Amino acid sequence: MKFQDKVAIVTGSTKGIGKATAMLMAAEGAKVVIVGTTEEAGNAVVAEIKEAGGEAFYQKTDVTSPEALDALVKATLDTYGKIDILVNNAGVGGSLANMDQITDEEWDKVLATNLSAPFQMMKRIIPIMEQAGGGTIVNVASMASTGAGRGGIAYTTAKHGFLGLTRQISLDHGHAGIRINAVMPGPIDTQMIARVLSIPQHPVNMKIKMSPSGRPGNPEEVAKAIAFLASDESSYIHGAALAVDGGYTIF
Repeated sequence: MKFQDKVAIVTGSTKGIGKATAMLMAAEGAKVVIVGTTEEAGNAVVAEIKEAGGEAFYQKTDVTSPEALDALVKATLDTYGKIDILVNNAGVGGSLANMDQITDEEWDKVLATNLSAPFQMMKRIIPIMEQAGGGTIVNVASMASTGAGRGGIAYTTAKHGFLGLTRQISLDHGHAGIRINAVMPGPIDTQMIARVLSIPQHPVNMKIKMSPSGRPGNPEEVAKAIAFLASDESSYIHGAALAVDGGYTIF
């Protein structure tokens, strides 16, 4: 199994892409830390993993809280003694408000969750990985990381920044044995875009139909890409951004 004896933290893993990733990594031998704010959902994911023969625990965490991040790292080290893999998946959507319409509160919330929080996670975990001789980090960016008009001003700004953060930290810490890469999911059938997918004439749905795949993706397809980048199978890949979007962004 590709993650045998590895310890992985997956943020935002109580549902969607994060849950699919945690389930896949656990099935491949990883000890997984489930991270989210909904205790019932987190414990349910842990139960699923254990029922399938895997190992995991849930840590209730608001990723925008420095104290909560400190507690997450401590709980992981206290339980498993190391951190080999970090998947920065937690994120929030935003409205399509333009600069004249968006509130300061929405801007701050989206940037705090989608950009500052993963930075703070890496700031805490990379020194631990370096001391251990290496580790892998996969950042879940977005198709909004490379183009405007796909997520609203705050979301697009945060995801563009997330891609730059991935590349800069990869350059800064690659020589220490840390591999940092990103995936850029396209329209994935999760709660975040459920409303959009339910409107047949929505522009996103029209473009999905014209894309090579002709359909939205599912969380498991993104999870497989994340697992690849987190594994030794991608040992020569540093600072990359892998689009997992069914061809949505090629036109």
